[in-house]
Amino acid sequence: MKFVPSLLALGALFDASLAAPSSSLEPRACTTPKVRKNWASATTSEKSAYINAVKCLTTKPSKLGKSHRLYDDFVWVHATLFQQIHNVAAFLPWHRYFLTLYETSLRQCGYTGNMMYWDWVADSAKPSQAKVFDPTTGFGGNGNQTSNDWGTKCVLTGPFSKSSGFTLRYWNDQVRPHCLLRKFEPGYPEYNITEMYGDNYSPSVMASVNAETTFDGFANYLENGPHTSVHSGVGNLDGDMGPQSSSPNDPLFFLHHTQVDRLWYLWQKANPGARTFAYGGYKWPDYTPAGLDDIMPMLGLGADAKVRTVMDVNASNLCYKY
Repeated sequence: MKFVPSLLALGALFDASLAAPSSSLEPRACTTPKVRKNWASATTSEKSAYINAVKCLTTKPSKLGKSHRLYDDFVWVHATLFQQIHNVAAFLPWHRYFLTLYETSLRQCGYTGNMMYWDWVADSAKPSQAKVFDPTTGFGGNGNQTSNDWGTKCVLTGPFSKSSGFTLRYWNDQVRPHCLLRKFEPGYPEYNITEMYGDNYSPSVMASVNAETTFDGFANYLENGPHTSVHSGVGNLDGDMGPQSSSPNDPLFFLHHTQVDRLWYLWQKANPGARTFAYGGYKWPDYTPAGLDDIMPMLGLGADAKVRTVMDVNASNLCYKY
């Protein structure tokens, strides 16, 4: 693998089910799971409804009582907890919960659909041509590459372009207002580096990831290979999706991480008896062995919850499928 730069409220019943400490109180299986679909197969109206809800988050006040917007709550929480939720066992379950909280916030903006994913494995041969970057029905494309000064690589097209008035508050954990920044990795064939590091999340690479039989092996390979390569491919060092703790600035973050969640779901589904609650690795800050009863902090974005409450997407508190 080639080197790449490393990187709302839920209803009371939902919060209670995620935080339930007793096995007798754990959520039951759902009967009609929501379907999270591929962005590429969504209708134009479904895409428009999703994007409108995302933009609506910028008009809502912070759930955390801060002087920023609801949209920024997700960026701030992710940036603040960055070390606790990356390169540790909690990476996959924490982000699964984070996505669910985000979906709930979209519903506060009238969204009736479900989270969608960007299947970057299918697009790995030519990522820049993916439908998620469509200027009309997607998230816009690359940023302005005429200057190397920070804050100038503003997205030029689509609903989150600089001309649309879309603005962001944080860069990592600092307040640095700016436009949405992207810097697609152009690729350097002479150095065997493909466009947007697509070779690092190709079908053959994912076959190797899926061949991992332990949670720890699968999660580490997925996080530090395909997941990080997509972040760096879209944002490089100068874009919001790059190795920044504030990467949820880019609304594409949530489609990217829904794909990560989907890949974990598929790995679990391949051997549900052994993998649904398979978990292991280490936890922050002392890197002692992680366990299903470890608590995932959310800093008020949602109730803190045990890892075990988000392991099974067929449970009533999650209730979705791909």
